[in-house]
Amino acid sequence: MYRVTIDRGACDGVFACLTRDSRFVEDDDGLAALDADGGTIERTDGTIIGTFEDDRSDDAEAAAAACPFDAITVEEVDG
Repeated sequence: MYRVTIDRGACDGVFACLTRDSRFVEDDDGLAALDADGGTIERTDGTIIGTFEDDRSDDAEAAAAACPFDAITVEEVDG
């Protein structure tokens, strides 16, 4: 299980993440967001947190690495 966090304050809408992982989408504010796509999504004013149990953590890591603002983090979590 892993968690993907988007820091909405750091995101600037470059969307390099969208080309690395199809779960990343543009929201109504012009910032990156996550599509649940088999996971769970929690939203606050400052973050979007997706928790997933699949084999796509490499895609999420690639999206995080592509973000020029370091707005995306991916971390393993205990189930």
